[in-house]
Amino acid sequence: MKPRLAFALLATFLAACVSTQSENPPSSQTATNTQVPSDPARTPTAPPAPAAAKVAETRSVSADMVRMIAMPAPILMQAPAPDRERYGALTDNPVKRVAEAPVSTFSIDVDTGSYSNVRRMLNAGRLPPADAVRVEELINYFPYDYAQPQDGRPFAVHTELAPAPWNSERVLLRIGIKGMDVAKASLPPANLVFLVDVSGSMNSPDKLPLLKSSLKLLVNELRPQDRISLVTYASGTQVVLPPTAGSDKATLIAAIDGLRAGGSTAGASGIQLAYAAAQQSFIPNGINRILLATDGDFNVGLNDTRQLKSLIEEKRQSGISLSTLGFGTGNYNEAMMEQIADVGDGAYSYIDSLMEGHKVLVNEMTSTLATIARDVKVQIEFNPAVVREYRQIGYENRQLAREDFNNDKVDAGDIGAGHTVTALYELTLVEGKPSVDDLRYAPQPPREGPLANELGHLKLRYKLPAASSSQLIDFALQRSAIKPLAAASSEFRFATAVAGVGQLLRGGKYTGDWGYAQARALAATDLGQDRFGYRGEFLRLLDLATALGTRPVL
Repeated sequence: MKPRLAFALLATFLAACVSTQSENPPSSQTATNTQVPSDPARTPTAPPAPAAAKVAETRSVSADMVRMIAMPAPILMQAPAPDRERYGALTDNPVKRVAEAPVSTFSIDVDTGSYSNVRRMLNAGRLPPADAVRVEELINYFPYDYAQPQDGRPFAVHTELAPAPWNSERVLLRIGIKGMDVAKASLPPANLVFLVDVSGSMNSPDKLPLLKSSLKLLVNELRPQDRISLVTYASGTQVVLPPTAGSDKATLIAAIDGLRAGGSTAGASGIQLAYAAAQQSFIPNGINRILLATDGDFNVGLNDTRQLKSLIEEKRQSGISLSTLGFGTGNYNEAMMEQIADVGDGAYSYIDSLMEGHKVLVNEMTSTLATIARDVKVQIEFNPAVVREYRQIGYENRQLAREDFNNDKVDAGDIGAGHTVTALYELTLVEGKPSVDDLRYAPQPPREGPLANELGHLKLRYKLPAASSSQLIDFALQRSAIKPLAAASSEFRFATAVAGVGQLLRGGKYTGDWGYAQARALAATDLGQDRFGYRGEFLRLLDLATALGTRPVL
């Protein structure tokens, strides 16, 4: 019975009781007041005062009860669930003096999960916490029109230099990497294991139902030579679907449709079973990858990120990579999702809508699945005769030691087919105003000579997918390449606008008085072809960030 109907029936019943009381007083009073006296002349015409008061009080209380119960039932507002989302702590890269630390080394990053996660929060009407914003993932969410490699290498490297829009005394160095495009039809056969979290925490429309719809989009893109397995984990683990040909789409979709949420989250045992399934159907010289789809809420088994990373790092030696697809809100463990994809030689994506699922698993299927270069590292040695200071924008958790660059045992990021990767440095030239005072006793570098025009020396190391030894790309960066911001490419200016917004969302420590309005004006002039509408959506998100970031004047 519905609550409002029950209240109405109860109110009707009490109203009837009050009516009866008004016509027939309680039995004890009736016995006293209707007694026939021996002397008719003394028959009272009204009840004694105390009895009348008691009846009136009873009627009043009963009427109040009727009025209270007949009122509409109050809607009890459920307190929002506690926000247990977890993000890795990030500290902005500091300004470094070239005279003291001339070399910067980092691993490339092709993850995009931070952007779609930030988008989810802005669309929900709140600014993201600073640690949720990884600026390089915002920049790399967008495809850039960089030229394809022409020298037989798996990727091309492009650089560009122009003043920073938030500080005209600084120069931005953009390093752009473009992976070789590979047609989907020419990809090697794929051995894919869908590792799906079906625990109770996934029982939400933005989790398991969205996950299932996203996986079905990928199924529709599979070829007959591809093999798909489906492993689930909750309180236990299970191989729901053994290796099945990509052409058998009805069987694959039926298995996905049959997924139901319930139980705790034995994630670690699920990962172990997924690796076993991938190893069983391993394709030599093929694509062997696990796609882990979860909200990251591991509460049974190995739930320490370091232990999980060790497990996955050990397993990747077998030639099986692991990518992560994040879902949901409230208890989302983004810190774990990003880090285990990193050590699993995969990419981390966050799926906040079916459109994002389509982007990651359909539009970017080849780059999501096919690796063309492994362990890609970047190192720049800045020339102290030309550059006084530098600051890398983003990539805070991708920093490497200087000696790691030449050590082929050190893991780094991978590039997928068609991927674009962008990195930005903010430079202070020797004639510019420094952020850090010069050391009193430091020797001054000579400003004349054959290297006086070089900003620095750029080097990249990478491995081919089946190789164990790295190859080197290197060339000098020339000061003469600096051009006005207005003359820079539209790709440079748009990436710069995104980098500025990322810094603003993290607090704007280095952006001065430059704000969202200036970022929007810069981005709006450089939307390019925008085939999928990503850049237009960025402008709308900027409007939300502007509104949410505006504080009332007191």
